[in-house]
Amino acid sequence: MKQPSTNSLKGKKGLRRIINAGSYSLQGYVAAWRNEAAFRQILLLAAIGIGSVLYLQIPTTHRMLIILVHMISIIVELLNSAIEAAVDHTSLEINVLAKTAKDMGSAAQLTAIAAIISIWTITLW
Repeated sequence: MKQPSTNSLKGKKGLRRIINAGSYSLQGYVAAWRNEAAFRQILLLAAIGIGSVLYLQIPTTHRMLIILVHMISIIVELLNSAIEAAVDHTSLEINVLAKTAKDMGSAAQLTAIAAIISIWTITLW
């Protein structure tokens, strides 16, 4: 049996595809905001951090690094939440591989937060 050359679920092209992708991204933000307390906490931390950096007399490179690590932490939390949702969708039973996937996502976020703390410490020192 011959396989189709394209995925029939991906049918849109051009501008329509870009518009759809933007819509899906917004839906992802809304879902993360509604369903994930950790996402809301990371956004609050980013708002405080990025807002604070605008008032400090520090070099531009430090400002950019602080903004960057906060944005990375938001990205990591979105990915961590996606991993958790996918694992939970697959099964709510306790499974070693599922636990490992969730723990690795959590470790990624801890690493991102450590980067935030490190950059802020170096900047304020």
